[in-house]
Order: sequence, then structure tokens, then C-alpha cells
Amino acid sequence: MPARTPAPFDLDSLKQALPKIFDQAQTTAANHQKNFVALYKLHSDAAAITQSVENGKSLKLTGERAFEDVFQDMMMRVLPLKKGTTVADRIVKFTAGYTKFITEKNLEERKKNNLPEDNETTSERFLSHFVRFLLKGCTAKDKVVRFRVIQCIADTISHLGEIDEDLYTNLRATLLDRLRDKEPTVRTQAVIALSRLSYSEDPSELADGEPTILETILDAMAYDSSPDVRRAALLNIPPNPQTLPALLARTRDVDASIRKLVYTSVLEKYCLPTDRTPAAATAASTVGFTHPRALTIAQRELIVRNGLGDREESVKAAARKLLGAWVDVVRSDAAKKEDGVKSEGVIEDMIAFLKLFDLTEDTIAEDALSAVLEHRVDIYQHIEFEEDYWTSITPERAFLARVFIDKCIAKDDTHKIDSTLPVVTALAFRIQDAYNALVQHISALPSPSPSPSPSSSPSPLDDDAQEARLDREFALGELLRLALNLDYGDEIGRRKMFQLVRGMLSADALPEALLARCLDVLRVLSPSERDLIRVVVEVVHELRDPADPDPAEGEGAGVKEDVDVDVDDEATEMGSPRRPQRQVQLPKPVAEMSPEEKARMDAVDLRCLALCIGMLERVNGTFEENSTLEGILGELIIPAVKRREMALREKGLVSLGLCCLIARRMALSSFQLFLSQVQTAPEVLKTRVLQIIFDILMVHEGAFLGPGSPHGERIVEFLLQLLEAEERERVQALLVVGIAKLMLAGMVTDERVLQTLVLVFISPETASNQPLRQCLSYFFPVYAYSSAANQQRMRKIFIPLYERLTKAYHEWDGEDEMVTPAQVALMFVDWTDPTRAAAAAKGLRKDSEKDPIHLDLATDIVRALFSVDYDKEDKKALCQMLGKLYLPDEVDDDKVRILKLLLSNLRTRRPPRDTAAKNALVKFDAALSKKYERQLANFSEDEFRKLEELRELFEFLDDIIPDEDDHEEEPPRKGRKRRSLSVATETTTSAATSGDRSPPPSLRHRKGKAK
Repeated sequence: MPARTPAPFDLDSLKQALPKIFDQAQTTAANHQKNFVALYKLHSDAAAITQSVENGKSLKLTGERAFEDVFQDMMMRVLPLKKGTTVADRIVKFTAGYTKFITEKNLEERKKNNLPEDNETTSERFLSHFVRFLLKGCTAKDKVVRFRVIQCIADTISHLGEIDEDLYTNLRATLLDRLRDKEPTVRTQAVIALSRLSYSEDPSELADGEPTILETILDAMAYDSSPDVRRAALLNIPPNPQTLPALLARTRDVDASIRKLVYTSVLEKYCLPTDRTPAAATAASTVGFTHPRALTIAQRELIVRNGLGDREESVKAAARKLLGAWVDVVRSDAAKKEDGVKSEGVIEDMIAFLKLFDLTEDTIAEDALSAVLEHRVDIYQHIEFEEDYWTSITPERAFLARVFIDKCIAKDDTHKIDSTLPVVTALAFRIQDAYNALVQHISALPSPSPSPSPSSSPSPLDDDAQEARLDREFALGELLRLALNLDYGDEIGRRKMFQLVRGMLSADALPEALLARCLDVLRVLSPSERDLIRVVVEVVHELRDPADPDPAEGEGAGVKEDVDVDVDDEATEMGSPRRPQRQVQLPKPVAEMSPEEKARMDAVDLRCLALCIGMLERVNGTFEENSTLEGILGELIIPAVKRREMALREKGLVSLGLCCLIARRMALSSFQLFLSQVQTAPEVLKTRVLQIIFDILMVHEGAFLGPGSPHGERIVEFLLQLLEAEERERVQALLVVGIAKLMLAGMVTDERVLQTLVLVFISPETASNQPLRQCLSYFFPVYAYSSAANQQRMRKIFIPLYERLTKAYHEWDGEDEMVTPAQVALMFVDWTDPTRAAAAAKGLRKDSEKDPIHLDLATDIVRALFSVDYDKEDKKALCQMLGKLYLPDEVDDDKVRILKLLLSNLRTRRPPRDTAAKNALVKFDAALSKKYERQLANFSEDEFRKLEELRELFEFLDDIIPDEDDHEEEPPRKGRKRRSLSVATETTTSAATSGDRSPPPSLRHRKGKAK
């Protein structure tokens, strides 16, 4: 029987076949692969139908065009469907899948038939027409259509294969234009599409100055207002070392989910190569671009600081998880195979992990190690310090031991503490060995040349030697910190440790950075503060003793082994051996000393002052209780204060300041000395002296700023004048921080100071002083919400401050923009809001919602609106401020009636000329009348006039001259003169009315170029 000839393909059948396929595809994604095959068969059959034109010289692709028309018709039905419609999402996914399917078939066809590259296939023509069809919808008015079109492009762009240059240029320009779309959903899909298109871009083909796609995406990831757009850019941007800095910058994103994604989807994901095939595993490069060893130390510290310091617990958890992963990958697999015991491998992993950080930089390494010990319980349980662990102490080993013991103490894990802490005697010998090794290393270092050549640079050997010295010094410091946690019930061990630490303090070779560590240990070992002071004073006298020291105690000498003495006969009450009495020689006069002897004496004095500072910082008793201090005060501290050398004078002033903190009488007699030092001191010394001044004021508040103190007013005026005259930002910030602390403590209640701080806060001259701005942005809400009295002070200074601000605002012509009066008004609405105070105080302030402070503020504002000095914008800001005030339910009737009386007179005698201000005033008046309808029911102005206590109010109202109808407001005059808002003579505008106050300090206006 002859074979049946298949019927020719009918193009009209596409209109029934394609809808069936799309109907199945939108139902479930499980049948997509089957429908790819069916759709491709229809596509191939339709493409086989052509029409000969021009007498057979060319072909018209009739079948392909018919298929494309029906396919596009199906897509047109999907485009108007909103985001989140499941059937539309399945169709978009199906379309992208079919694009990938026909691209793979096209490659197979080309390989099978050996087609030349210039021959265009059916699949390539279809993809080109489909992309051009989608590009037409990128500028549609309907935002949903734009979203669906860009979504289709984003899903299919990875499977387009090769496209012609014109189409690529059009596609790139369209997507870049959609990156500026007003709809975040459209911008999100545009970022995804551009991220996938960026792999094929050649920057060398762009015009000069034209940004690349990658640069545009990075800009969107940093500055787009939508978190969804930034998230899409973060997840789709090409991950490589070039984009890593921009990715790390998102650890400070305002959105917590984005900050978390940086740790989970970028840093942890690409820590190892994503294609870990067996071939790649044996290759040399098994490190991802976010592997800790591939990052710089600054990047590692940035990751730890931002992650563990985040306010969101989810971000902290992601950072801890990342650090736990770093511990696992920081060592190579080959090194791990050599480990024998599990605990040894854990310790080696932790040491390798600690080598990623600079252990001396802040607390980054300690925070990272604590996070690992908290997150990885398995690591915490397997850490054990065997005897051989302490034989070779490195900075990482000492640091690991100290932080691990601190973590055990924080967890109250006594079993772990007992099993890991060494005994006192053993640790004392380890500290002694470490100290002797440090001294030998220092003595072996070449002495610095007295006159180095300007062109000479330190050799690498010198750098290595200094680095080794710092490592030994750090390891010794960590061992001393570890010694604080030991159990000194063992008397033999305690005596050994005491002898060791005292000997180290007495030696010149001990680095000054370790003095504080030794003093901490000595304080733990001392029975009382008096014994601690006595030992330190003895050490100071020994250092300053001009007698010839023993050879073993000179510079470069280490600590000797145990001294063989009879403890009962030759020991102090603390168990330390008594020092042999040395014959004291009188010091040689300074005039008879050689330059070398003077330098040696100055170095000894500096070391003794450092010892005194460390000791005084650890003393809580009074100066009178420790008479031993009087000797070093007169022999060492006072002479150092009188020296001209900056280093000696600075340490002398700090020591004297610390003495004043524990001696009230000394503080009173020395306070003027510190004030005089502030006037002429350079910046470094000025900051230290100001810190001393504020510490003395905080400790001895009653003596200087108490209610009956005669110095309080002068001190306040001195601080205000100093703040106005100071131009160095660091000193400005220190002054503001100190004054803010005094106000928060309630020691300074002067409204002049509060007004000055507000002016400094909003002044454009302090815009670049971020420490100052950050301090005050925290201070004002805390100060206002902490008590009702503070909020009342904020209310009282508003109107005088607003008057000054409006004048300065209209006269300002500096380069920096100035805070508008309307913005300042909104700040005061927030600071004086009793409901915000109640929420911030968390129940500490009772009945805050009944506080009528905003009603009083409204009265102040309405009285100020009678003034003719305000221009239209200033009055509008005040009128609009009224509508934002909180009106309590329960309030005194007289307060409401006074406010109503003022409003009525304002509307009749001095109504605002601006429509917006007038409407705001009318609205507030209506709200007041409605809120307090009962209190205002029987209100009569004539009865109010009979009240004696309201005579001043009615005299004020009777003196008001009504505005004329034809009165024209003068436009604000713009002067050329700048007015500084730091502090000015009007600081006490409101305070000057009180006759018992001294006149305000005369303060100047600054001229010149704006900062």
C-alpha cells in the first residue's frame, strides 16, 4: 500500500493551537517542558511555509510571520495583568523557557548543518522580532504594561544569544531609560535586565565620559530610593572584586533586609568558588572573591564592625554565621588533615582566624572571636589549653586564651574556667619569660640615630624588628589581662606574681603601654588602695633616685628568678621582699647637668608621671586618706605643671586634675589654674585641660555649680565665651559635649546655655562638624523628654530664639544652606510634645498627657504674632505650627480662655495677610473652640478684665494698634552682612529682663568666607 502523504500545514490552525499551549502553561509550570516541544514543532512547521516573490529571486517567510503574530497576540493578553498575578508570572516564565529552548536548538542546528555565521536561522529571526515587539511597550503609559514588558526582557535576555548591533544599542538605551522610571517595580526589573546585559558590554566601545552599565547599576544600588531596586541590584550585579567595595557599602544600607543579604547572599555565598567541581577542588584556586584571605584587613574589619554593631538582631545573626563560616574555610584542607586531636584542630583554626585581624585595632578582633564562640557551640566546647599551649606564646595564642576565659566568666562556666585557667605560679613564670624575652629583644634593637638623614627611609629589617617588638609587647599585655582573672588564694603564687609585677614597674625597659596592665594586676593583688598607692610611690622614688642602681635592675635587665629571702623576717605585710635600703644622694642642680643628663631626667619624670596617672585613675578614696600622695604632688606633679616642655606639662596637668577629683579643697584652689591654661594652650593641651575642667565640675558639682555657689554664673559665662571664640572643630565638639553633660545632669539650668546650644546646632558654620552635630542631635530629645521642667525651658527659649533666627536667616548669604525657621519650629514642636516624652520615658513620667505645655506654647506664639517685625513667611510658619500642637483633654479653664482671648484679638486687630497663615489660624481657633467647648461656654471678656492677675494681659492687648486695610507689608530686606549663629549678644534676650543677672558676654559676629 503506498505511503500516505501528510497534509500540508495550515497556518490558520496556529490560532487554535497556540492558545491551547498557553492555556496549559498558565495552569502549572510542570508541563512547560512538554509544551516547549509542542510549541517548537508548531514553530518549525510554520517556518517551513514560504512564498516565492520577485519571480523566485527571494522568499517571503509567510509561516514565520504568522507564528510571530499569534505568539505576540498571546503575549498582549498577559501584559496588562498586575504584579503578583500567578498566571501571568507562569506565562512570563514559559516565554523565557521557550527562548532558552529554541536558542539551544539553534546551536544544535548550526553545529549539525555547519551553517555559516552570516546565515540567520528561524530561531534568531524570532528572537529578534520578539525583542523589538517588547521594546515597543517600554514607553507605554500603563505602568503595569511597562512592568510586564521589562520583566519579559529581564527573563529572556540571558538566552538571546547573538543579536545585531542596532538591536543591542536600542535595548541598552531603553533599559537605561527605564532605570529612571517613576515606578519602583519597573526600575527593579530594569536593574535585573541590565545586570544580565552587563556581561556582554565592552567598555572600550563606549564614547568618552559615557557611563557603563555596571556603573549605572552601582549608582542605582547606592542611591535609589526604593529598597526593592537596591535589593535587586545587590542580588544580580556581577559578583567580582571590582564590585566588592560597592557591595560592602550596603552593610550600612537603611533597610535591614538589604544589610542582611550582604552577609547571607554575597559574603557567605561567594566565600568559596561557586563551581566546586572535582576538577576545581584540586585546582590551586579554591578561594572565592569574598574569602577572608582574599579580602583586605580593612574590608574584614568593616564587615565585622558593621555586622556585629548593627541594631537589628537578624543582621547580627547573619554576621555571626558568616564569621563561623570563616573559621571553617580560613585554613586549607591539607593543613586540616595534619591535625591529630580535635581540640588541636579547633585551636589552629581559631589562631588562623585571628590572624585575619589586627589585634590591636579597637575591639574588632575581640568582637569577632566572641561572636564565633557564641554562635559555634562546637568550637566553644572543644577548646582546651594543654600544657604545651603555653610554651610558645604568640599574640594570637595569648589573645585567644584571654578572650576565651572572659567568655567563660561571662557565661559563669566554672567547669570550663577551672579546666583552662593555669595556676598562678605557672602563669607568673610565663609572664616572666615573656617579659625577659621582650627586654632582650628591645636591647638588641639598634638605637635610633640622633640625626637621621631626611632622605633616608627605614629598612625592611628595622620594620620587621619593630613589628616583632610590638607582637611581644601585645602578647605580654594579654597575659597580664589574663592574670586579672586568676584565683589568688594560693599565697605562694600571689607573692610570686606581686614580686614580678612590682619588678616590672621598677624597670625602665617596661614599655609605657604596659604600665596600665601592670597596675591593674597590682590593684587586684593589693589589699587596699593605700597599699597600691604606697607601692607605686615607692616605685616612683626608686626611679627618680639618683643613686647608682644595681646592675640587675638597670635598663635592659629582665626580671630575676625568685629571690631567696626569709618571708617572715624580710617581707612586708603584703608578702613582697623588702628592698635593701639604698643610700640616697641629693639630685644634681639642673644648671650643672649635661644635655644627656637633662634628657634622662625628663624621660624618668615622664615615666613617673605616667605611673601616677595610671595609679590615680584607679583610686576612689580621697586625697586626705592617702597622705603618701602629698610627697609626689610637691616633688613631681607641681614642678611638671610649671615646665615649658609640652609633654611634661600635659602629663603634669592631667595628674593634677586627677588629684583634684579626689581632693575637693585642691580642686577649689587649682580650678583657676586650669582656666588660665585654656586661654593660651595649643589644641592638644587645650582638649586635655577642658576634659579636666568638665570632670572637676561633674565630680564637685556643689562647690562650683551648686545653688549657693558664687562661681556658677562666672563659669557659665566663661564657657559661653569660650564656645563663641573657638574656631577649631575638635575643641568646639568637646565644649558642646561637656556643656551638654552638665545640662543633662541638671547642674546647669541657665536658659542662655540652652539657647546657645540650639543656635550652634542649626548654625551653618557647624555643618561640617559631625561630632558636634551628632552629640546635639542626641542631646536635645533626651534632655527635653527627661523631665517636664526641661520641656518648659525649651518652651521658654523658643520665641526669643525664633526672633533671632528669622533675622539671621534673612541676612545670611553664606555658601552653606541654613536651616529655615519653619524647620526649627517643627523641631520645637517635637521636643516639647508631652506625648513623645511619655513614650520616651517609658512610664517614668506620670500623667504626661495632661501636661498643658503645648497650650502655653500656643499662647507664646499667638502673643508673638502680634509683632510687626515678622514677615509673611515667618508668620506663616508660626501659624502652621499651631495646628501641630497637642491639646490635652484636661486643662485649666483660665489657660484656655486666655488663649481664646488672644486668638480673637489677633484675628480682629492683626490678622495675617497670607492666605495659608490665615487659614491655619482659623483652623486652630475652630479646633480650640470645639475641644474646649464647655470651658468657653460662658466666657465673657468683661468679666476677665476685672481680674487683677490679668491686668498685664489686657494692657498688652489695649496697646495693640490695629492694622490698616491698605497696609502693605515690606518685603524682607536681604543684607550682605553675615550673622553668625554660634553665640551672639542677643543670647540673653529673654534672660536680660531679670535684674539680678549679670550682663551677657559680649560676643562677636564672624565675617569672611563661610566654612
